Amino acid sequence: MTLATKHLTDGWTLTCAGQNPHLRDTFAATVPGCVHTDLMAAGAIPDPYIDLNEITTDWIGRSDWTYACTFDWKPAQANTDLVFEGLDTVATITLNGVEIGRTFNMHRTYRFEVTHHLKAGRNELSVTFANVFDYAKPLHEHYGYRPNNYPGPGHIVRKMACNFGWDWGPTLVTAGIWKPVSLQSWTDAKLDAVRPSIGLRGASGHVHLSVDITRTDDAPLLLEATVAGVTERVELTAGQTSAELDLLVPDARLWWPHGFGNQPLYDLKVALISADVTPLDQWTRRIGFRSVRLDTSDDDIGSAFTFVINDVPIYIFGANWIPDDCFPSRIPAGQTTKRIQQAKDANINMLRVWGGGIYESDAFFEACDEAGMLVWQDFLFACACYPEEEPLRSEVIAEARDNVTRLMGHTSLVLWNGNNENIWGFADWGWEPALEGRTWGLDYYLNVLPEICAELDPTRPYFAGSPYSGSEGVHPNDDNHGCKHIWDVWNTAGYEVYADYIPRFCSEFGWQAPPTWATLSGAVSDDPITPTSPGVYHHQKATIGNDKLLRGLSGHLPEPANTDDWHYLTQLNQARAITFAIAHFRSHRGQNMGAIVWQLNDCWPVTSWAAIDSGARLKPLWYAMRRVFAQHLLTFQPRDTGLKLFAVNEWTLPWRGPVKVQRKSFAGEVLAEFDFWRLVCDRFDAQSLALPDNITTPKNKAGEYLVATMLEETAYYFFDEDINLALPEPDYSIDVVCGDGDRWAVTLTAKTLLRDVCIFADRLHPDASVDDMITTVEAGSSHIFTLHCPIEVTQDALAKPGVLRCVNQVV
Repeated sequence: MTLATKHLTDGWTLTCAGQNPHLRDTFAATVPGCVHTDLMAAGAIPDPYIDLNEITTDWIGRSDWTYACTFDWKPAQANTDLVFEGLDTVATITLNGVEIGRTFNMHRTYRFEVTHHLKAGRNELSVTFANVFDYAKPLHEHYGYRPNNYPGPGHIVRKMACNFGWDWGPTLVTAGIWKPVSLQSWTDAKLDAVRPSIGLRGASGHVHLSVDITRTDDAPLLLEATVAGVTERVELTAGQTSAELDLLVPDARLWWPHGFGNQPLYDLKVALISADVTPLDQWTRRIGFRSVRLDTSDDDIGSAFTFVINDVPIYIFGANWIPDDCFPSRIPAGQTTKRIQQAKDANINMLRVWGGGIYESDAFFEACDEAGMLVWQDFLFACACYPEEEPLRSEVIAEARDNVTRLMGHTSLVLWNGNNENIWGFADWGWEPALEGRTWGLDYYLNVLPEICAELDPTRPYFAGSPYSGSEGVHPNDDNHGCKHIWDVWNTAGYEVYADYIPRFCSEFGWQAPPTWATLSGAVSDDPITPTSPGVYHHQKATIGNDKLLRGLSGHLPEPANTDDWHYLTQLNQARAITFAIAHFRSHRGQNMGAIVWQLNDCWPVTSWAAIDSGARLKPLWYAMRRVFAQHLLTFQPRDTGLKLFAVNEWTLPWRGPVKVQRKSFAGEVLAEFDFWRLVCDRFDAQSLALPDNITTPKNKAGEYLVATMLEETAYYFFDEDINLALPEPDYSIDVVCGDGDRWAVTLTAKTLLRDVCIFADRLHPDASVDDMITTVEAGSSHIFTLHCPIEVTQDALAKPGVLRCVNQVV
């Protein structure tokens, strides 16, 4: 008999276990789901994302909850397992009044053998979740004090750490059956684990399979694997419960990160077959063939940190990824696919799944496989000290083995990373004396996790931390070794300080800004909305974040005169800061081999470092990243010898072309001109061009700028900060033409220089969008913006406050 699955999705109820003054009712429950979403669906609580409702719903995470359902069962001559793919977090499972198990880890799959607990007809299943705060109280005493950068027991309970709040996220402590639950029946034998190690052998694709099975007798079995028309089989003798086999696919087409080639995927199928050729169980996965290694070799500077895919060193255009919703169970696959496409459209080629969230879903990795999006997956340790003693140690080991096995077949996954900022924290944040010799997680990062990866997933690199220098003898956040985080810039300095660093690889750096106006105004009912009105202020989780937003404008842009200016200028400054950093890093290509911006996405409406807000709307930062992450980059950069023009090429072909550099007045007059017949930039290279003094030396810093062109690319350089520029009053004309459906062409013709034009389409309609933003339009030139808007777009509508902005309006 083949494996049969009964999904338990219907008929669930939710009750608050024990005495609770808030709720005494029983509610319909959705599985997969969580308590918060069920209570919202029942109208029992307001949306925690709106106004200050996060606070009024805090009691949910401090209560116990019971999920229950009944289901009919028809006994069969089979073994049956009750499988929970995800329980959040401290759960007791009861079937027909008998306790069959307890769980303590949100990040594991649990399987319970329940054959003899099931009965014919109606069965009753319940799962009671103890609140993690009560569960953690004795653990605090058991382990002793461990520093933690955020409130709550996220460092001693294996639960999504950002549930307890972060500097971009609310405190919404969830509970529930957050992944599918099913009854799986089988006879004779079943597949327990399939671990595919995928790579290249010469021109052939190579799959090495390690397979574990459970069996009930000693009858002969056959294990069969097929990919790309190649089939291999191995016989399992009496009592044998594991096997290995290899498949070679001649002339396999290579899987590449997007921008380098295609992403061919092949169906890998593993079947367990009985002696009489009866199929017993099957496992499938879409795979691609590529090689991956992380080059950390020593060099004249220090030690490298370079991803090498198919023997090609890749410059990483990256963004950090957090859970896309505080309630991950309600994220549809379509939303995940859309978000990854948004990242790809911004020229991002790597997403780092950050260690305070979750091991991402199969849907996430499948979408990345299809899109050619590289994935760096953290193990789930972030900004805290983690005990290495029991019972946490066994949970960490089981969790790591579970998720390495689940995810290792995905081609997009190119790195396992041990932790986020913990080694750095021990070195610099005063943890060592506070620990008084207690363990803090180092053994996990240097021994336990790399040993598990080497055993289960030997073809994929592991690195101990982010940041980490690669050696205990070198400071963990050293510029010249490993990967670096840069946070002093946002926290204590202006973004110009990015130029003081040339990291080998920067895996975190970022700058804040509010979400789009439609998202902000939809989340708060403040009247009026201001940067410090109660709802807006509550949706700013960074320590003195609003103060840092204003301090970051200092020396660059003027202090906002009103809320509209605050919204525009802080969003613009975020885009400017990240553009400045990335262009600087890229001009040092070779020494620096990657930049992963904090962060791509938001989990709720919030002022944060994200490029895409929780309403899936694009902030100006997204457009800036698309431009500065383009495979051809032209950028002016200061060097010791003066200002130079850099061409940076990440295409697979050389970039060659004439260069024209002009020094111009804001009125459009050409004051000096320099032509270079052909600048040659090889593939995967950066080249600089020295500029003559008459170009780089202005007569009027406040009224002149440089513009360079090389084929299709353009770069601008202003000789002073905007606050010091004599930008003219904006003078332009607008022409609006309706295209097909909701498509509108807006032609802006500048009569004088317009600096960083933005059209905030969501101010016209919450569903409106625009194709371009932060666009400098020179005097006498035109730029066409394409808007998608479900209502009519007129010149009068574009003239409304907050819709069409440029720096000229505020300087």
